[in-house]
Amino acid sequence: MTDIRSAWPDHPGYRIDLVPCTGTARVRLGDTVLAESTRAIRLIETDHVERLYFPESDVRLDLLATSDTHTVCPFKGRASYWSFTDGDRGVRDLFWWYPQPFDEVAGIDGFLGVYHEKATVEVESFWPDGTSSLNRFPIWGDQTDLVALLDPVAAGGGRFVAPGYHERTRNVVEGGQLLGQAIVAAARTAPGQRVTWASMTFVRAAAFDDPIDLSVDETRRGRTFSTLSVRSEQRGKLVAPALVLLDAGAPDSMRASAEMPDVPGPSEAEPYDMRVTGRDLRIVDGAYDPDPDRVGPPVIHAWVRFRDNPDELCVRNALIAQATTHWTIAAAMRPHRGFGEAQAHLSLSTGPMAVTVAFHDDVPVDDWFLYTTSAVWSGRGLAQGEGKVFSRSGTLMASYTLQAMVRALIPSADGRDASTAM
Repeated sequence: MTDIRSAWPDHPGYRIDLVPCTGTARVRLGDTVLAESTRAIRLIETDHVERLYFPESDVRLDLLATSDTHTVCPFKGRASYWSFTDGDRGVRDLFWWYPQPFDEVAGIDGFLGVYHEKATVEVESFWPDGTSSLNRFPIWGDQTDLVALLDPVAAGGGRFVAPGYHERTRNVVEGGQLLGQAIVAAARTAPGQRVTWASMTFVRAAAFDDPIDLSVDETRRGRTFSTLSVRSEQRGKLVAPALVLLDAGAPDSMRASAEMPDVPGPSEAEPYDMRVTGRDLRIVDGAYDPDPDRVGPPVIHAWVRFRDNPDELCVRNALIAQATTHWTIAAAMRPHRGFGEAQAHLSLSTGPMAVTVAFHDDVPVDDWFLYTTSAVWSGRGLAQGEGKVFSRSGTLMASYTLQAMVRALIPSADGRDASTAM
């Protein structure tokens, strides 16, 4: 067998990251479990789909047979394969492994990769109340990845940098992520005050795999209230300007709030997989539905909880803000037969255009809280929505409004992929 030449010396910018997979990872063919582990590894590679690797000891090798297939990866080494053989359910070359991986990926020594295209590969998260949630692999990431994106790093002179990410499904940053980053950057600029209100418009789509540069300008910095403007840019171009209001706080002079709607609780709602482990999402009546032929009132109720409650208030607020741009478009489509989320970025051009969020009471996000969103108008290629965020006990945590674009997709003159359009 000839030696394999490593490509690492010729490609110093190439990256392969080995990230522990949080939760219990599993490979199934029907009811047959072929692998199950709490020690699986996510292999995230430049320009490749993410893969999941299982410790050899957690794979049912007794149900597999070695294959005569061998392949070479210039960044990992020579791979051998395992097939599942069981009559009509046989799957050739389902698993692979590298008997002698290159030093740069020594962490996969003793691990088997799996083709998630050939079997059901899932990650199960367990919650303190004894329930669990399932995410189909490849996942988008974990709560820790989401928090890292929402928490930009100070770069001096009122500047912050939020990292890029390896997302391959659709290389566009969500509007709620940009809003959350601006909230954190503003809060770090005015410590001792809390963000009470933020408004952002989205003027250009941003790519996921490049960093976002944020610049914060103190429009007015006061002992009681501060107003900050935040510019989010990418590659030197404006992506999303924001205005953020902060408050030093005061005791109640009066108190009242909207009442929480009477809707089924999270245990009665339908799980929805947005591919984030450490975040449990349940939709009341399964109303967040891509089916264009299903109709209903223009309302979406979504229960959410996170595995961890971040220590900093601004990060908790950013997590709440991140999902405020999710629900309005789907709510606006619900009464109209022939319109559904499955058409977004294919035959319909959809996306948030402007969002405003106000933060009221602080409640931990590692317990269930409810987004309740109503589309109040749709037409002329736009949709308008308003929403509230309640804790499970009925405390009003935040409220928001959003204007979104919903119009027929017109391909650009330069042939740009429609999925990257705003």
